[in-house]
Amino acid sequence: MQKNKKILFILVVVIAFSSCSEYHKVLNKGLNKDKYKLAVELYDKGEYKKAIPLFEKLVGPYAGKPQMERIQYMIANSYYETEDYSLSSYYFSKFLTNYPKSTKVDQAAFLSAKSYYLASPKYSLDQQDTEKALAAFQDYIDRYPNSELAEEANKYYKDLILRLEKKDFEVAKQYYHMEKYNAAITSFDTFNEDHLGSSLKEEAMYLKFKASFDLGMKSIMVKKEERLKDAQLASTKFKRAFPESDKLKEINQMDTRIEKEILKTRELFTTVSQK
Repeated sequence: MQKNKKILFILVVVIAFSSCSEYHKVLNKGLNKDKYKLAVELYDKGEYKKAIPLFEKLVGPYAGKPQMERIQYMIANSYYETEDYSLSSYYFSKFLTNYPKSTKVDQAAFLSAKSYYLASPKYSLDQQDTEKALAAFQDYIDRYPNSELAEEANKYYKDLILRLEKKDFEVAKQYYHMEKYNAAITSFDTFNEDHLGSSLKEEAMYLKFKASFDLGMKSIMVKKEERLKDAQLASTKFKRAFPESDKLKEINQMDTRIEKEILKTRELFTTVSQK
């Protein structure tokens, strides 16, 4: 029994080595038709990593030939399946440009957008791929509104929008915590203009008010009243937008402090001007 197991193991190793050896032989010295045949076989088996080098070697020889449409799609999808999303988005985009009338153009357009989506980093990092994914999904939704993939495309699109919202919100919030109040106020204003209907709007308006409050309270006397009035305006806008907010008690208390500080500032100005 032990001897049979050993023989079986040796046979498996020999077959595997022979198969590997045959693969490299075709890859390095095989005819283009043999590379094409083997690449397709490996692709159909889901062995995408092994198929890719073969497909890459066929790009030049098959340029302009009928097989090239299939080759370009399979290269793109192989990179997608191996999670190399930068290259899959590149090849899917190239496929769409070269074969706009292909029967696979719908699928390629969706996977191109999804490749950008999957390559897109968390919201705190550079969002270049996020912007590309948004544009790609918007284009897909516009072109194929009745596609069976349209619902999924819309889901990814909304997720990307939220990702950008969170990035812009966190930038403004960081300015606030760094006590760069002018930058925080400007950033929160920009956030609310760019992201209408955002679920983060209440928090953004609240923090803008707090930034305005802190800026006014810490300002020199000649700028204090004007800035505190800006804080009052921010408070009024917040209350109008969120009349049921659980933050109103705190804001009302801060409004009282603002009124007292404005009166105090006016009294100081009066005292100074009388001297």
